Amino acid sequence: MPDPYILLWLEAPLQAWGYDSKFGRRETLDFPTKSGLLGLIFCALGAGGQQKERLAQFADLDLQVVAYKRMAAENNPASGEPLLRDFHMVGSGYDISDPWQNLLVPKKNDGTKAVGGGTKITYRYYIQDMAFAAATQVPSSELKNVVNCLKQPVWELYLGRKTCAPTEYIFQGEFSAAEDAFNMSDDLAREKNRTPEFKVLQGEHDGDEIFTLDDVPLQFGPEKKYRDRRVTVIRMD
Repeated sequence: MPDPYILLWLEAPLQAWGYDSKFGRRETLDFPTKSGLLGLIFCALGAGGQQKERLAQFADLDLQVVAYKRMAAENNPASGEPLLRDFHMVGSGYDISDPWQNLLVPKKNDGTKAVGGGTKITYRYYIQDMAFAAATQVPSSELKNVVNCLKQPVWELYLGRKTCAPTEYIFQGEFSAAEDAFNMSDDLAREKNRTPEFKVLQGEHDGDEIFTLDDVPLQFGPEKKYRDRRVTVIRMD
């Protein structure tokens, strides 16, 4: 019997699903990544550390996502909000006479502080006012535990970054097929005056765009490891 699906509803004023982020520029993809969603589930489970064996159970399971944007008026979809760019200042306020705090001050290649005392500006990008339905396959042996923990998470749940608090219950039910999960998410979207904009399927299918994402986590912790997967984007509006 195939492993079941759970439906996750991801809605918030801001979301950020990081990929290809380097140095002071923290990007977001325009839909949830597999690593981000498994990170959310593992937060619910309170599962810290590398979790290599547990992640291996999820690595090849299916993930499908539908993005819903807000309707501006009846039968008239909104144009959608652009990405929000925010900036953070890193490295200010540390006591450089303290050896440990001094390590946190950004420095140049030669070990000296940058102009202005070493404070660094980092740019972070956010998705605005979107909702995503994620039909996520879960190992049958883990289903009961995952469902219970999503209802009563061990650690705080957030949508990509800790500043992105969800505004709706994340867990929306368990299903034997992804189609059944999306029938429910379509009903929920109509109640919220939202309409589907695009769908992301795992693997190569007939669609508008096919590309590779390096977002399948193999190991969490300080030294994270990932492998890639192919995804297909299908426009629905």
